[in-house]
Amino acid sequence: MLVSDFDFDLPQELIAQRPAEQRSGARMLQLARANGEWRDGWFHDFPELLREGDVLVLNDSRVIPARLLGHKRSASGRPHSGKVEALLTEKVSEWEWKALVRPGKKVQVGDSLVFHSNEWNSNDEDSNDRDSNDRHSNDGPSPDSETSLEAEVIEHREFGERLLRFLPVTDFFARLEVIGHMPLPPYIRRPDDRGDRQRYQTVYAHQPGSSAAPTAGLHFTAEVLERIRARGVIVCFVTLHVGLGTFQPIRVERVEDIQLHAEPYTLPEETAAAINAALSEGRRLVAAGTTTVRALEHCALLAGDGALRPHSGSTRIFISPGFQFRVVSGLLTNFHLPQSSLLMLVSAFAERGRVLAAYRHAVQERYRFFSYGDCMFLT
Repeated sequence: MLVSDFDFDLPQELIAQRPAEQRSGARMLQLARANGEWRDGWFHDFPELLREGDVLVLNDSRVIPARLLGHKRSASGRPHSGKVEALLTEKVSEWEWKALVRPGKKVQVGDSLVFHSNEWNSNDEDSNDRDSNDRHSNDGPSPDSETSLEAEVIEHREFGERLLRFLPVTDFFARLEVIGHMPLPPYIRRPDDRGDRQRYQTVYAHQPGSSAAPTAGLHFTAEVLERIRARGVIVCFVTLHVGLGTFQPIRVERVEDIQLHAEPYTLPEETAAAINAALSEGRRLVAAGTTTVRALEHCALLAGDGALRPHSGSTRIFISPGFQFRVVSGLLTNFHLPQSSLLMLVSAFAERGRVLAAYRHAVQERYRFFSYGDCMFLT
């Protein structure tokens, strides 16, 4: 099977640049896996499509302001004129993080990087030229103890990542909140703003660590969750920190050659118990988002024919057509990029031709696509 088998035509104007005015105001395309029939609807009707006894699993990972802007430190100790951008993708230890760094060719092992709260705007015209950073003047602020982070590049890693070791600070995540930018995807062609701190985050986000939002969850509100629980639906959580494995570009031609980056997850005890009970009693398990699917199906593979057990680990699971789902029987998900691993996962859950036909319908009906866009419910 070829990666190009998962292509579709998408007009650029259908890529949502901002969220819907109301969280639960997105459109929702319902797709029946059995026959490929679809129906146009709205997400605020989602609770009525769930049944008493269903288990709804959400990913409670919290997006961190993982995009850092700064400069290389020169031999004299002052910030260098070359601008640097880092996207933190995974925490390795207390002070060490994997990161994608730009410009990659100019950031080498041993370099010292300084990131500031009021640094340059990487969406300006100059920053689009990633290989001409030395042309910029050194007009950034000097680092200080409250509004900066400093890191040394200590290793090259796979997928073009670097391993950064940060100088210790009192509260690393609090410092990120001060100096970091929300890591909006590259197809959102605008700088992040104050509103993204709230809207590029689920209302139930709890565990910090993601470099991208589990976007199917962005539609939920406290009121929607209350309506879902009122119908007798069991709501529980897993944590999968979204990193490079979810949004890395695919650079191979054959689906069989795709290898994803590992992402950390946790399956809590109460969630494992709820899933095991539902499976033994034949009740539906509905996953909100592809990240939730990956975490649950990975845990099911580990369990084999036994019960799921609570634990933490990491997963590289890649789900494509032919995969046998052991746990998930319903999927709420946003619309995904052409030729992406996420579209392949959805095409494994509901046959590829039916999914692509539904996508063509969504394009024709002017649905909004990707992170801040509309959603699908597949059962």
